[in-house]
Parts: sequence; C-alpha cells; structure tokens
Amino acid sequence: MSSKLLLSIMLLFVLASLPLGSVGASSEMWSQTYGGEFIDHATSLVETSDGGYALAGVTSPPVGIGPSNFLLIKTDAYGVMVWNQTYEGEAAYAHELVETSDGGYALAGTLRTAENFDFWLVKTDAYGNMIWNQTYGGPNIDQALAMVQTSDGGYALAGYTESFGSGSYDCWLIKTDAFGNMVWNQTYGGDGGEVASSLVETADGGYALGGQTTSGEGYDFLLIKTDSSGNMEWNQTFGGTGWDQAYSLVETSDGGYALTGRTNSFGAGSYDAWLVKTDSNGNVQWNQTYGGLGWDEAQSLVETSDGGFALAGRTNSFGAGDYDFWLVKTDAYGDMEWNQTYGKSNIDQALAIVQTSDDGFALAGKTKSFGAGDYDDILLVKTDEHGIIPEFPSWIILPLFLIATVVVTVYRNALRRKTVS
Repeated sequence: MSSKLLLSIMLLFVLASLPLGSVGASSEMWSQTYGGEFIDHATSLVETSDGGYALAGVTSPPVGIGPSNFLLIKTDAYGVMVWNQTYEGEAAYAHELVETSDGGYALAGTLRTAENFDFWLVKTDAYGNMIWNQTYGGPNIDQALAMVQTSDGGYALAGYTESFGSGSYDCWLIKTDAFGNMVWNQTYGGDGGEVASSLVETADGGYALGGQTTSGEGYDFLLIKTDSSGNMEWNQTFGGTGWDQAYSLVETSDGGYALTGRTNSFGAGSYDAWLVKTDSNGNVQWNQTYGGLGWDEAQSLVETSDGGFALAGRTNSFGAGDYDFWLVKTDAYGDMEWNQTYGKSNIDQALAIVQTSDDGFALAGKTKSFGAGDYDDILLVKTDEHGIIPEFPSWIILPLFLIATVVVTVYRNALRRKTVS
C-alpha cells in the first residue's frame, strides 16, 4: 500500500468520525469553560467590537474561606481567553456588563460595605484595568441588577433598595454622569416588595424597568416606564395567582416591550418560561409559555434580526442533566420555532444571551457538568443561527490531521528501512 493511499484512507477515517457540522465550523460553533478551584459564574455577556466576547460575573472561594469578587473575562472570537481581571471587595457580585463608548467596560453589581450592601459601579479601560469606581446606597441592603450606558455618556443603574422608598424594598433607579457621580435617583414601589431586574434606555430618552412586584396578590411581572428624569409615566403588572417573576426586558422594534422570566400561574410544569409582549403603553398584545412538566425558566432575552425572540435559561423538563442550558427561538408572535439544550448530567444554567454578528447566538452562565474545578465554572456556548454546536470543537481537526501525517511518516520510514535491509 502506498503512503499516499494510506494518508488518504486515514484522513477519510478522521473526517468520517467527526460529527456532522463540525468540519469547517470555524468561529460559528464552539463551547469554552473558564474557572478553577473557586466558584465562578457569568451573569452578563457582550459581543465586543473586535469580534470577541466579554463576560462579567463573580469568582468566589467556597463558603467561609474568603470574599467573592467581580470577575471580567475577555476572549477572542473563538472563546479563547485573552485576559481576565478581578475587582476585590469584602463581598462583590457583578450582574451587568457593557462595553463602553471609549472601548472600555463598565460593570454593575453589589458590594458589601461598612453600611451593608450597596450598588457598585466599576469603570475599566480596554484591558480591564480599573479607572474608577462608585458606590451608592444607604444603611440597608441595596443591590444593582441592571445597568446601561446612556446616550449622554453617563450610566443608569437599576435594582432594589431597602434603604429608601415606601415598601419593604422598592425598585431603585440611579442616573450618573460619565464618571459615576449621581445626577438623580428615583424609587418605585408599593406596600410590598418591588425589584428591577432589567433596564433599557428607551427611544424617547426615558427608561423602562422590568422586574417583579409583591404589592398585589402575589408575585407578578412588573413593567415601569419613566421619562428622562426618572419620573414614572406608567406601570403595568402581569400575572396570575402563582409566582411570576420577570428577569429580562427589551424594547422591541415596533416601540413596544417584551419581558421574560418564569411563571407557575400558567403553563404545563412547576415553572415555565413566560414571554409577554406589550405595546408602547404596556398593554399586553400576546403572551406565550414554554416548558414541560419540570422546572423551566428564561433568564435573558433578545429580539432577533428576523423580528422574533430568543430566550436563554435553564430546563429540567428536557436535556441530559438535572438542569441544562436552554435556548428557545420564536417568531414575532412568540410561537416556538425550535429549542436546544446544552449540558450533561449535572446542573448547567444559562444566564445571558446575545445574538452575534453572524446571526448565531452566544450563551453564558454556570456549569457543573464541564470545567476544571469541583465547584461551578463558567460555560460560554457559541451556536449557529439554528442553535447548533458541534459535539467537540472544530479546532481538533488540525491536530488530528497532524497526527495522521506523523503516523504516515513513521510507516513510510519503516518501509524504507525494511527495503534497505
């Protein structure tokens, strides 16, 4: 048998053994994990201007050993880590990340201070080096869960406060200048508890906050619209007799809003993912639930380039593990077009999603099924436009080719030595 024929046979064997779709997948489909011996979670994700990704979240040692810190990871277009930075506090947890107009990053979350817990805003340069930071809060628990860079170059942060407002805890919206100095703040709430989990600057220069309220019959979705100074223009609640909690909000291309989260008032299981679409005044146009008989929820939402929606979260109705990453794609009316799960036997949960520049999707969150540590690691999944990823990464093709080449070379040299002898 000639060495060329043997090489051809071996390459055919290698290519035939690859999963369909992994050959030539380049940057379209892959997954990566990040972490070590600590507990690592990614709660926010952006596709960066250079085609890579940035993830923010928390890195924390096991309970009782040390403090948790803000974590920022920068990757290339294939998810390979370029650098990472941590920002230390007595206890800190980053919930939101934006790439800022100057090419740096801003992270918002919660920091334990001498008073209690406060909003924390960290501004970095393009390499994650801290430029400045600011805290906002009172004597009780105040947690920032959402943040945007505003059109004037400042920032708006939203979450909840126990230090101010009228209820047990209220939604809190803070507006800052470009250096994080507070310009104004507003609280929104009733006799119960209100939390803002998501925030957008609206097309008219105001703000919309999505979250949940307990000032009614139970837990309901909450949508608040304000003017540019944070004065409330209107609010709407959505829910039933059970617990309904919204985690993500987008302003839609038609001027309305879409909120997603979880519900046990409606749907098939103990909790289902719930998507509510409204007009520009918060009046419901339609709503849809997604899930099976188990616990299913959506943590993050994007309006897709085709006018539909993509939801990311976790499911234990479907997939391989206790919980799996879950990606649901819908049309413009919320009818499911397809869904995909990613995970293995342990708990895997997606907490953030973006639609990427190639019309695929990137999801980030936490995993116990993959990674290097005994605790949670960060999982970043990149899919094509149908939510497909290969069973193993496409970068393995080149090493397999090189291995095949070495084997052929060794075989050919052995034949030469036999011929000479």
